[in-house]
Amino acid sequence: MRTWVRGRRCLLARVGAADIPLTDFLAGLMAHPPTRVPGTAVFLNASAHTVPHALLHNLNHNRVLHERLVFLTVRIKTEPWVPFEERMQVEPLGNEAYAVILTFGFKNRPDVPAALEGLSPQFGLTFEPMQTSYFLSRETIVPSQEVESGLSHWREQLFRWLSRNAGSAVEYFNLPANRVIELGSRVEI
Repeated sequence: MRTWVRGRRCLLARVGAADIPLTDFLAGLMAHPPTRVPGTAVFLNASAHTVPHALLHNLNHNRVLHERLVFLTVRIKTEPWVPFEERMQVEPLGNEAYAVILTFGFKNRPDVPAALEGLSPQFGLTFEPMQTSYFLSRETIVPSQEVESGLSHWREQLFRWLSRNAGSAVEYFNLPANRVIELGSRVEI
């Protein structure tokens, strides 16, 4: 467990070193927007205020942006249950972009599509399941070339093995497998 916790910290520090503030990025992007395509893109991201790496990869490779953008952060609290009415926060960012934070208790089932459907009555956001795509970032951990990395060699190997065998975010968040796009990068820790 210590290897997992320490490895995740090293991974998040390495990936987070290149984070860009979301509002600044969107302001620059919308000044000269790429082609907008129909539908909703939901970008899952650990931080509510930074640009998801999946968005950067999607723009770099596909050079398009969906009509509606949802930047989604899911938080799991140490409380067992979070009431439904306290689970959602929505911040409009302009240009049909929204920052959404969903909060679940550790015993709640984090069903993201169902929670997003719950945004409709309260916030006026509707989600057409077949017009919504979920974008996830996936990091593949590769051996460090540095002599002094964040982990000792044996811990790095163990963490790489643990990461490869970790559960899927698609299953954990109950995302429809046929609507998920995973964009990844190779990361040395």
